[in-house]
Amino acid sequence: MTVGIILSGCGVFDGSEIQEAVAAMHALARAGVKYKCMAPNVSQMHVVDHYSGLPVEGEIRNVLQESARIARGDIVDLAKVSADDYDGFFFPGGFGAAKNLCSFATDGSNCTVLPEVMKLVDAARTAGKPMAFVCISPVIIAKILGGSGVTVTIGDDREASQAIEAMGATHIDCAVLETVIDEQNRVISSPAYMKAENITDLFNDIDASVKSLIDMIERTQSGSSQD
Repeated sequence: MTVGIILSGCGVFDGSEIQEAVAAMHALARAGVKYKCMAPNVSQMHVVDHYSGLPVEGEIRNVLQESARIARGDIVDLAKVSADDYDGFFFPGGFGAAKNLCSFATDGSNCTVLPEVMKLVDAARTAGKPMAFVCISPVIIAKILGGSGVTVTIGDDREASQAIEAMGATHIDCAVLETVIDEQNRVISSPAYMKAENITDLFNDIDASVKSLIDMIERTQSGSSQD
C-alpha cells in the first residue's frame, strides 16, 4: 500500500502545516504503509515571515522547492504523478492548501482549484481511491465534489463552514480527534489544527484520520467499501 501526501509549501502561514504533514508521515510509517510526498511546481501566492506573521514584499518562493524541505528532498512534481500508482491520498492543512492548491483564502466559495490538483483528485475519484483532507484542506474537495454532495468537516469555524455549504458540500461540526467519513465519495476529513490546541491532540487527530484512510483503502481493495 502506498499513499501520496500532497504538500503546499513549508510553513503554516503560506504553505503546508509542518506538524500536520510530519504527523501524517509518522502515522503512515508506524502502520507499515509507504508514502510519497508530492507538490505542484508553481510559485506560492506569497511569502510570509513566520516570525512576524507578515508578508514579505518582493520575495517569491516555489511550492515544490519549499515542500521538499519537509520531505527531506524526496518529493515529486504533482504534474508527473499518476493516481494509478497510489492507493490513496492525504492532504495536510496549512494556509498553503487554501492559497497555493486553491484560491479559497482570497476567493472563498468562488475559489478555483489548481489544475494539477484538480487532475489528480478527478483521477483518484474516478478510480475509487480514498482521500483524506485535514484542517483547512477539505475546502479543496468541497469545491471539486460540492455538486456530488460530499460531506466534510473543518471543525466548527462559521465562515469556512458556510463557504463549504455554499459550494454545495455538507459540513459537519466536529471536535478534535473526531473524523468525518463520507463512504460514498471515499473522503475522510478531520479538524487537526483548526481545533487542536496542542501537538499531542494534533498527532492523535492525524493518527485517527490516517487509520480511517488505511481502513477505507483496505475495504475498497477487498470490494467491501460501502457505496
